[in-house]
Parts: sequence; structure tokens; C-alpha cells
Amino acid sequence: MASSVFLLDLKGKPLIARDYRGDIPLSAIDRFMPLLQLREDEEGTSLPVMTENGVTYLHLRQKDVYLVALTRKNANAMTLLQFLHHLAKVFTDYFNALEEESIRDNFVIIYELLDEMMDYGVPQITEPKILHEYITQESHILEIMPRPPLAVTNAVSWRSEGISYRKNEVFLDVVESINMLVNPAGSVLSSDIQGAVKMKVYLSGMPELRLGLNDKVMFESTGRSAKGKAVEMEDIRFHQCVRLSKFESDRTISFIPPDGEFELMSYRLNSQLKPLVLCESVVESHRGRIEYMVKAKAQFKHRSTANNVEIEVPVPSDADSPRFKSTVGSVRYSPERAAFVWKIKQFQGGKEALLRAHFGLPSI
Repeated sequence: MASSVFLLDLKGKPLIARDYRGDIPLSAIDRFMPLLQLREDEEGTSLPVMTENGVTYLHLRQKDVYLVALTRKNANAMTLLQFLHHLAKVFTDYFNALEEESIRDNFVIIYELLDEMMDYGVPQITEPKILHEYITQESHILEIMPRPPLAVTNAVSWRSEGISYRKNEVFLDVVESINMLVNPAGSVLSSDIQGAVKMKVYLSGMPELRLGLNDKVMFESTGRSAKGKAVEMEDIRFHQCVRLSKFESDRTISFIPPDGEFELMSYRLNSQLKPLVLCESVVESHRGRIEYMVKAKAQFKHRSTANNVEIEVPVPSDADSPRFKSTVGSVRYSPERAAFVWKIKQFQGGKEALLRAHFGLPSI
């Protein structure tokens, strides 16, 4: 539960201030910037949550703007930080960019949004699509204010009623990225998978969808054998449309989806993997030059093909006169990143590719 929300410039000067509970004086924000600088000096980095004299400061920085929430209560810090992220997302959706200039140009609409998105310090409506239905850029000059959509007073605040399509369609994509640390011998030291389930929904009415997963917890709770196909998901985060009680009881994802594109869930998998593309490099230094020989091997099935593979190899920042020769793909020197980038448009499984690179070094 937030007591107040502020938008500050980089110097800590308030641009917008909204007091919801009146239990913290507005002058308390004057301590935010000195406290932030003190924490940066002590910790070497800025902390998103800071406390002083019984006041908790939670903040998020977007370009040249600080979004700050203040509270005296034993509030859920993650809820308030998530609200600040949603606030930044809504402002970006309305103004295309969240910057000091866009804030100064839109005081009226920002105060309207703050009033609708939080009530007495409790987050309310945070879906940009719903807010757009009755808070517009010109709403403050209209003689007749538009009526709030039913979604505002409905339990399903993320979807409006009366949506209709001639053709009902649902698209689902699973997007995963692999983070891996490999030693020079090719052994994997650590690996995990960051995944997200993204959907595009074009359905009429108020449809209820159900999605099942090959979840290890579900198989164990029901006494069924996973047969090696189940996965153990961690750090699962759902869109607010998912019925959490249903998921906790039978691990089924049941939800009434928002209209259009959204992220249904994100997760992490702790899996022991081998690199999809294993790179080996040999670096030879000579007087006035340095040479690289890089070998890349696709360690996936022959019938599969990896598209748009990029391999980045760091080089000394003062290297010059690059020369490249590769068996496949193209190579580009990127001095601003102190590296060269090897791009392979299509890399077939089981294949190998070689690259030789030569750089000059300044003589000392």
C-alpha cells in the first residue's frame, strides 16, 4: 500500500506528486536523492528499496525520470515495484516515450492516470488497453466525459465485454533463451533456460482457455510416471488473468485472456545442457599483430538448422587493420564493442565452420 507516488527528474526535483493517504509529508521526497547517492557510495550500486526514519522509498529509473513510491506500512515491496513498472509501461504507451519532456507536456493526463491506476494507495487498473477506452489525450477538454468501460467495474478488468470477431483465432509461441557458462575445455559450468509463453488472442465474447504443461510437479502429485518428458519449472510468473488457485490445485493454467497480444507466463528451467553451438578458439600473439582461429560446431541434429547465428569474439581495444577469412558466413569488425562478429545465416546441425582473423597491434 503506497502513501504517495512521485515522478522526479535526474536531480531529484519533483515533476509530479500524488498523495494517496496523507500519512507522509510531501517534503519526505527531498531525502530520496541524498539517500540514493549515499547507498551508491556505500554499496557501489543503487538499491530499489531504501528505508530512513520509518519511510520506505521504492524507485525505478526510466531514462531521465525516477518513479518513486513512498510508504510507512509493511507493504509488499514487489507489488509496489511491479506497479511502478506498469506505470512506466502505461506512460510509454500513452506518450511513446517516458521522458522529462513528455511528462511536462502531459500533466493533466498523468494525474488522471494516477487517479485511476491507484486508489488510496492500492493498485487498481494497470492494463493500457482498458485505460485507453475512457482516458484519452483529449479527455480533459471534452464537455461530456465518456462512460468507463464495464471492464473497470468487472472482475475481469483486463478484457472488455462485447468483443466480436468474424474468425476466432489463437496463436501461441514459446520463446526460450539459454544462458550458459563453458570453460576452455568445453565443459559446461552452469546453464539455465529463460522461457516465456506469448499469445495473440482474437476471440469473441469472454472465452475461458485452459493450457496444460508437462510439469514434473503435476506428474508427481498425481502419481503418474513422467517418463523423462516432464520439466521442473522455477520462478514462474503469470499474467494477472491466470487463476492461481486452479494452477495450485491441479497445475492447469485456466484464464480469460486479454484481447490481442500479451505474455501469459515466464519461467526458468535449471537443466544440464550442452551448447547448441560449441566454439573453440586459438589466439596467437606476435610482434605487432594478433591472430585468431575460431572453430564453430553445431551440436544439434543433422535435420535441424539454426538461423541467423552470431558469434562475438573480443579483441584488444587498440587492434586495427582487420582481415578475415571464413568457410561460411560473413565477418564484421565492431570497434565500438572491441570485438568482431561472425554471422552465419544458416548453420546445419553436425556441421563445422572455420574462421581466421588477423589484427594489427600498435608498436610500443
